[in-house]
Amino acid sequence: MTNKPDFMIFSGTANLPLADKVANYLGRPLNKIDIRHFPDGETFCQVQEGVRGQDVFIIQSGSPQPNEAYMELFVMMDAIKRGSADRITAVLPYYGYARQDRKDQPRVPITARLIANLLTTAGADRVLTMDLHANQIQGFFNIPLDHLHAEPVILKYIRDQHWSNPIVVAPDTGGAKTAYGYSRKLACGLAIVAKQRTGDSTVDAFSVVGDVKDCDVIMIDDMTATGGTLSAAAKLCREHGARSVHAFVSHFPLTAKGEERLMNETQLDELVVTDSIPLRPGFDPAKLPFKLTQLSVAPLIGEAIKRIHCDESVNDLFNHE
Repeated sequence: MTNKPDFMIFSGTANLPLADKVANYLGRPLNKIDIRHFPDGETFCQVQEGVRGQDVFIIQSGSPQPNEAYMELFVMMDAIKRGSADRITAVLPYYGYARQDRKDQPRVPITARLIANLLTTAGADRVLTMDLHANQIQGFFNIPLDHLHAEPVILKYIRDQHWSNPIVVAPDTGGAKTAYGYSRKLACGLAIVAKQRTGDSTVDAFSVVGDVKDCDVIMIDDMTATGGTLSAAAKLCREHGARSVHAFVSHFPLTAKGEERLMNETQLDELVVTDSIPLRPGFDPAKLPFKLTQLSVAPLIGEAIKRIHCDESVNDLFNHE
């Protein structure tokens, strides 16, 4: 690695456990910042260490409570920018508002673009994020953006299971390209579920393109909040004779409706998520009728931070299987 001055890592309150793991991977404690919320809801922060001339990374997931999480991040960046930091990288393990990435109805916002503008205005010189809901969100930024994928973490877990007859299934047509990439790396078959969304949290899955009979289904998606897509796709795979169904999602912004559906309707054997978002408060995975596994992306994010600081390739993290 090149000889460069050290860097600093701060964290908001949205996902402190992940930030601590990233800091541990990098062999250092998180740098000190005081974040408080006044009785009227206003956010205040004070950076408790000098940042002049420093390369600063701020870790903050855009969920849960995305409005509060983003406001914290904006306030933190403004404070650090006014403290004369040399560069600020906003590290967003989960990019909140990513699903509002297009104008598909009259008089609606493109909020994913608005967040990109606000991040830049608040002081971000660079953004590091993971598994965007739509790749084109990268084009909303006029600053450098590094886009990580949880794929290496998920692939390692899948390979360790040694399923005898695996098949990768895209739970909707939008995920076909990602599922195809997984199927090639796992050297197994591919199937696609055709679906129609009938509401904000309801999905009608009506056909499977491909043969899942007697297969161990590996379902790949970028996120689940209400569990609608995964539940409908899992049910259809079961009806077509799947031996087992294992769902893998990068982000898990679970809602109350999603928790209810997972408890009562989902025909999964296992749901595997990452820690890009903390588990919903009060949610008890032990009560689920299937296995919930959480994988950590802290080493992936930590390695990316190290490489960005040293001006090394982040893409190389995904070029070696």
